[in-house]
Amino acid sequence: MKASIFEIIENSPLTKDVCMMRLCGDTSNITAPGQFVNIKIDGLYLRRPISVCDVNGDELTIIYKVVGSGTAAMKEMCTGCVLDLLTGLGNGYDLDASGEKPVLLGGGVGVPPMYLLTKKLISQGRDVSVILGFNTKDEIFFENEFKALGAHTFVTTVDGSYGIKGFATDALPDDYTYFYTCGPEPMLKAVYKATKTSGEFSFEQRMGCGFGACMGCSCKTVTGYKRICKDGPVLRKEEILW
Repeated sequence: MKASIFEIIENSPLTKDVCMMRLCGDTSNITAPGQFVNIKIDGLYLRRPISVCDVNGDELTIIYKVVGSGTAAMKEMCTGCVLDLLTGLGNGYDLDASGEKPVLLGGGVGVPPMYLLTKKLISQGRDVSVILGFNTKDEIFFENEFKALGAHTFVTTVDGSYGIKGFATDALPDDYTYFYTCGPEPMLKAVYKATKTSGEFSFEQRMGCGFGACMGCSCKTVTGYKRICKDGPVLRKEEILW
């Protein structure tokens, strides 16, 4: 974990409720896709945990959904503003477990961490398939960005207004060697039931400190209680107890 000051270089909407923020600062402590940052927001007691979408040199990209006072305040921040971030939080995904043909499933605001993961896997020569799940066409973001990386990219919408009608699990290919996923818990449960290989889940959990001290995000696993912020947010399929 490292505390650093970042400067906002872009803060723009992707959809009605989802925004992308690009920041410049010390990204050296971000070492794996699936990690997150914890952002201090003036006037609010708790920091806000946001997944890392991409890292390129000293540039950090995050994508967030406006759902409360913290993210609403973030939406109003301007280029040139500075933010206090804790970086390098969480364990991240294990790239070595992927095999040759991994499939990645992201649902809603679970899509962003899939981007850096896709970029890393493709750089290692993996044949990557990505499934992006949304409720409706108006919520879709980053489809073209995944395609530009060279991933086989599929989009599902629950209402059938774009792409494949149904849930992310409805687009699972017949052959894949491993899976990675991030999204709301109902989606993760569906992925758990639908997948035929081992894989890794990134959990969205309410957090206090974000680095394992307060124990507020503990959950029970096969091997005992784990802190989602410190021992996660990524857990292997074999560890999970629903």
